[in-house]
Amino acid sequence: MSDLDDFMFDLNGYLILRQAVGRDLLARLNAEFDAFPRDLARGQWYRGAQRKDYTGDTGYELHQAVAAGEPFAELIDHPSWFPLVRHFAGEEDSYLPGVFIDESIASIRESGGHHPVHSGGYRTALRGRYGLSHGAFRCGQVNVILALTAIGAGDGATMVVPGSHKSNLPHPLAGDYARGDRMDDLPGAVPVHLNAGDALLFVDGLMHGGSTRTNPGERRVLIYRYGPIWAASRYGYVYDEAWLDSLPERRRRVLRPVAPVRVGDPVPAEPGDR
Repeated sequence: MSDLDDFMFDLNGYLILRQAVGRDLLARLNAEFDAFPRDLARGQWYRGAQRKDYTGDTGYELHQAVAAGEPFAELIDHPSWFPLVRHFAGEEDSYLPGVFIDESIASIRESGGHHPVHSGGYRTALRGRYGLSHGAFRCGQVNVILALTAIGAGDGATMVVPGSHKSNLPHPLAGDYARGDRMDDLPGAVPVHLNAGDALLFVDGLMHGGSTRTNPGERRVLIYRYGPIWAASRYGYVYDEAWLDSLPERRRRVLRPVAPVRVGDPVPAEPGDR
């Protein structure tokens, strides 16, 4: 993390983290993807994750992927991006420091698949809003997309519109998300090409989506979305208590930063730095 990282993140809304994970972890993550049951229907569960494709074009998507296998849990506080997400979305120097993962997705996209453009600074929800005030970042959500396969031309790269996280106007050619309009030729959008093991880190308020995959084979990515500790699971998922208790404390506190307090419980401990 450097002053240049801060400047480029503020300017563009994203950073590219080269070689974010090593070969061993990358191989173990891909082995987990190999084991996913491809006949899993939408709504069915695999371990602690549920298939919940965003649209018919976005491909095979397991939500709450962090609970789908040991290698996925290792990414919760991965040193390549954890200091950065805490810096941008963790409300540093406040009385509520720390981050929470409100959504995690394992995505497999094949030829023809894409994801329409969405987000942007214009009338964005507070959850995805970009904030920088008095020298402190206050982003509502910062996303990490980890590439498990090489993603180049024709591979369905994530596309972003640099600077759009601060836009006060709607993009006039963004199209209709519900209709599934593609963003391949959207003016101002650029593809982010990644090697296997690279990661894209960006504020959720940045206009982004997925270009059309035209090559054969699979585009494999993991998406982890970090926000302040007062956030909540986007779809209301609740982790299995035994699994949660098996995690190291820091990882457990990222997934459940504020423990529930029930009638009759003692006064909870004050949260420390996460």
